[in-house]
Amino acid sequence: MDSLSAQICIVGGGPAGMMAGLLFARAGVSVVVLEKHNDFLRDFRGDTIHPSTLAVMDDLGLGDAFRALPQRRVETLSAVMGGRTFRVADFRRLATRNRFIALMPQWDFLDFLGREARKLPGFRLLMATEGQSLIETDGRIAGVRAAGPDGAIAIAADLVLCADGRHSAMRRRAGFVPRDFAAPIDVLWFRLSRRPGDPEAAAGRFGAGRILITIDRGDYWQCAAIVPKGGDAAIRTRGLAAFRAGIADLAPFLADRTGEIGTFEAVRTLTVTVDRLERWHRPGLLCIGDAAHAMSPVGGVGINLAIQDAVAAANLLAGPLRAGRLAEADLARVQARRSLPTRLTQRVQRLIQDRIIAPVLDHGDARLSPPLALRLLDRLPWLQRIPARIVGLGFRPEHPR
Repeated sequence: MDSLSAQICIVGGGPAGMMAGLLFARAGVSVVVLEKHNDFLRDFRGDTIHPSTLAVMDDLGLGDAFRALPQRRVETLSAVMGGRTFRVADFRRLATRNRFIALMPQWDFLDFLGREARKLPGFRLLMATEGQSLIETDGRIAGVRAAGPDGAIAIAADLVLCADGRHSAMRRRAGFVPRDFAAPIDVLWFRLSRRPGDPEAAAGRFGAGRILITIDRGDYWQCAAIVPKGGDAAIRTRGLAAFRAGIADLAPFLADRTGEIGTFEAVRTLTVTVDRLERWHRPGLLCIGDAAHAMSPVGGVGINLAIQDAVAAANLLAGPLRAGRLAEADLARVQARRSLPTRLTQRVQRLIQDRIIAPVLDHGDARLSPPLALRLLDRLPWLQRIPARIVGLGFRPEHPR
C-alpha cells in the first residue's frame, strides 16, 4: 500500500472540498483532496453561484478571472401564478459588488478552483481516488485509507475534512447519524431547449397541484418539476403524455417543445433530503457542507452555504494546523460559527416547503389565488431585497482572512 501525508486530507472534490483545498493551501497548509470520479463532468444540476460566493472570489483576487468565464446572470427571481408574474427577489438591490446569481456548469466552477489551487505548492488533488475507511489512532482520526488508479493508498493527516456530500461515506464511518427533517417534496429534473423570445427571468410557475421551476442556462432551460415526496412513481404511471401536458399548462411557451422529453429516461429524480448533524466533529475529523447539513433545493443555496463552511473552516483552522496544535475545541468553533446560519436557512426552507409548496401540490383542480405576501413583494419593490438578501448572501457571509 502506498502512503503519503498532509496536514489536512479533504474527502470530496465538490464545491466545499475544492474551495477548502484552495483556501487551506493559500494559508500555507499542506492539502490532499480526494475526488472519487475521474473528472468533474457530471450533471450536478445545482449550478448557481450566489453573491456570497462571488464575494469570496473577489476577496481572493480571483473575481475578474471568474467573471471572464462563460456564464449567465440572473438579477431577479419571479413567480407566475394565476396568469400573473410577480417579482419576488431583486439582487440589484443588494449592497454588494455582485448583484446577481451566476449560472455556469458546476464542472467549470470546479475546474476553475482546481486550476487556481494547483498553482500552490502545498496542494494535491487525487482524482479517481475514493476514501474507503478512516485511520484511527488512540481514539483520534489520523487519516484516510483510499483506493486510487494505482491501488490502495493511506493518507496520514492531522485533520480529515469530510466534504463528500449528503450521502457521506466518511460521515457514516465516523459514526455520525444526521437528524432527518422529513422533506415533503422531491424534484424531477429535465431539460428543454431555449429559443429566442422566451422569457428572460428565472421563475417558479405555480398551478393547482403542480409547480415548475425554469432556469435559463443559455441554449436550454433547466427545469425542475416539484412533486410530493415519493410522487415520482405515480407521475411515471400516468405516462409521458400527461407529464408533457402538465408542463405545457404551467409554461405555455414550452408547449411546442415538450416532445424533446422522448422518454422518462430524460427525467431524473432528486430525492430531497433536509437533515443536520447535531455534532459535526470528533477528534481529527470535521464534516462540512452537505455532509454536515443537507439542504432543500429551495433557493438553490446549498452549494453556497457549503462554500461558506469551507471559508469558516480555513479561517479558524489554518493557524492551529500550521502550528501543529489542532484540538477538537478548534473544530467545535467551526460548528459554533456555522450552526446558526445553517439552522436559520433550513428553517426558512422548511417554512416555504410546508406553508407554500406542499399546499400548492395538495390544492387540487381549483384556481390558485396569489397569496398576500406575493402581492406585497411585487407591489413594494423595496421588500424584494429581503428574499434577495437571504438567497444571495445568507445569514452570515464569510470572508477569507
